[in-house]
Amino acid sequence: MKAANVRPITDLKNRTKELVQEVAGGRQTVVITQNGKPKVVLMDVDQHDRLQETLSLLKLLAQSQAALTKEGRLYSSADVRRRAKAAIAKAASRR
Repeated sequence: MKAANVRPITDLKNRTKELVQEVAGGRQTVVITQNGKPKVVLMDVDQHDRLQETLSLLKLLAQSQAALTKEGRLYSSADVRRRAKAAIAKAASRR
């Protein structure tokens, strides 16, 4: 993580508008610290959405691998695509 992307909570309190513009425009996350320790991360909505989609796909892959290991079940590529689309749609509906 770049040192320039770590800011104290006072920056969030005093420069909220500028920080929001920086995060939204630069597509970079900003770590907010409190008492010198990282507490929260600010990120662009699109970046958050991509992260949620990636996590959904990784969860689906882990579930598929577990099912294969436990049950020896195999899925067709059409089933995998259908389940992936459903997982992405479910993640998108939570936003």
